[in-house]
Amino acid sequence: MTTAAVDDVSSEQDNGSKGTIGGSRPFAWLLVITGAAGLLASWVITIDKFKLLEDPSFTPGCSLNPVVSCGNIMKSEQASAFGFPNPMMGLVAYSMVIAIGVALLAGARYRRWYWLGLNAGCL
Repeated sequence: MTTAAVDDVSSEQDNGSKGTIGGSRPFAWLLVITGAAGLLASWVITIDKFKLLEDPSFTPGCSLNPVVSCGNIMKSEQASAFGFPNPMMGLVAYSMVIAIGVALLAGARYRRWYWLGLNAGCL
C-alpha cells in the first residue's frame, strides 16, 4: 500500500484569480444602486441642458430658488469644458459603476490597480 503526501491547501483556489480581489455582495449592490441614482441625475441634468440650449429662458429643475440655482452655471463656458455638456460624462461614468457592480454580483475579481482606478474615478 502506498501513501501520498498531503499537499498544502491554500485558502485561495487556483482558478486564475491569483492577485485579484473581489468585492462583497453588499458593496456590489451599493455600486449598482448609487450608480443608478447618479445615472438618473446625470440623465435629468443632460436633458435640462439640452432644453436650456433650445430655449435660453428655460428654468432647469435644479434651480430651486435664487440662492440655489444651477441655470447660470449651466449657461457658463465651463459647463461644456470639453466641447459637450459635462453631465454627459456622468452618463458614461455612472454606467461604468453600474457595470462593475453587476460584474461583482456575477463573481468578478479585479486586480489592485483596477480598484485604485475605480476609487480615483469616483473621487
